[in-house]
Amino acid sequence: MTLRIYNTLSRALEEFSPLEPGHVRMYVCGMTIYDLCHIGHARMMMAFDVVQRWLKASGWRVTYVRNITDIDDKIIRRALERGITIRALTDEMTAAMHADTAALGIEPPTLEPRATDYIPQMLSMIGTLEHKGLAYRARSGDVNYAVRKFPGYGKLSGKSLDELRAGERVAVSDDKQDPLDFVLWKSAKPEEPPEAKWDSPYGPGRPGWHIECSAMSCATLGETFDIHGGGADLQFPHHENEIAQSEGATDKPPARFWVHNGFVRVDNEKMSKSLGNFFTIREVLQRYDAETVRFFLVRTHYRSALNYSDAHLDDARQALKRLYTALSLAAPAQPSAPAQIDWADTWAARFKAAMDEDFGTPEAVAVLFELASEVNRTRSAQLAALLRALGGCLGLLQGDPDAFLQWRPSPQVIEPGSIGAGAALSASLSVMRKEDIEAQIAARAAAKKARNFAEADRIRAELLAQGIALKDSPTGTTWEAVR
Repeated sequence: MTLRIYNTLSRALEEFSPLEPGHVRMYVCGMTIYDLCHIGHARMMMAFDVVQRWLKASGWRVTYVRNITDIDDKIIRRALERGITIRALTDEMTAAMHADTAALGIEPPTLEPRATDYIPQMLSMIGTLEHKGLAYRARSGDVNYAVRKFPGYGKLSGKSLDELRAGERVAVSDDKQDPLDFVLWKSAKPEEPPEAKWDSPYGPGRPGWHIECSAMSCATLGETFDIHGGGADLQFPHHENEIAQSEGATDKPPARFWVHNGFVRVDNEKMSKSLGNFFTIREVLQRYDAETVRFFLVRTHYRSALNYSDAHLDDARQALKRLYTALSLAAPAQPSAPAQIDWADTWAARFKAAMDEDFGTPEAVAVLFELASEVNRTRSAQLAALLRALGGCLGLLQGDPDAFLQWRPSPQVIEPGSIGAGAALSASLSVMRKEDIEAQIAARAAAKKARNFAEADRIRAELLAQGIALKDSPTGTTWEAVR
């Protein structure tokens, strides 16, 4: 069966073959690194980790580029708040991101360009756009993209210019010729530090967010490549603007396939730092082993929304236990080298058919459970080896079964400040009365109802620091001591 991928641009499943035989080139929009990554970020990186793993398992060489945005308004503000340089902040957060992704078994991309290393390429592309009449200099010193001069604008989001104009959510600058125009180069502000400014033909300033990815993808993968990915929230305006910039500059489409993963939701709201309803990867890994978190993210189809809750993570761990139990019953005590997969085998062929249909991990995982049942019935070491090998295509089942089955959460204290502003946690565990715990749970419920997720997170973290772990479920919140 040929791999088919859902293309956001065409809104259809399309058969995939790389533009260059045997070699897939993929660009994914990465992190703006001013804080720790949360589970919503992990979901995006995990989705494309699975994509690159399956492309490799299908026999292709993959050049996977995932960028780092290391200059941005939020980055500048955070560095000033902390009294450190922008580079010190972005280096710290990049290292933290690498540690978090490594813990989850997310393979590093082939290339990880930082935006600030590609300023000349961005200025060159802006110059080309200006020369072609697609960009103009504003009175403020900014350089803007003239959206209405690009005939294909709106084709990714599927909306006309008038529809996009009606959906506007930001104030329009007097410097813009049209409300939909967006900034390519931002003129320097007096209050910004010198390290946030670069010389340019337009005066000191820094690049706009959208031009960064257009320049980096073109520089690392060429003017046209195979797959461009990112979260669904980037479809408009970020990816729409990338198309306008890249195609406007080169007269070529930047990517053939546009692939977007769904959101992680909490209480039916998208998980995000702006809403304060986020859980950092580090916070979650205090209470759940990394492979359980990975399985929780992988078993839902990448385009579907994913609901985050303790109940869902508990269910993921129990499900993963079933797979590891099968391995423990039939596999050798020490895992051997990964088995070569015979894709003509019935089990492998079913797994492949699932993954070849737009990376269908739910169906692929279902095959793993059926195969585990057969391993339980037969105690076949050969089938156990196949189970482990197929799981490896998803980054699962590569650990020691006994170690996984015996894992218990560590009662470690979350690092101060790791889950949002105002989170000051005690490093010592102390005894709490039942009524005090229940009062805190009630206060947290009231905060969630008022949509004050930052306060709810703070209460949860303080309880965990006292050795009290909360478990949310559709029927309410329960607690247990984890000391």
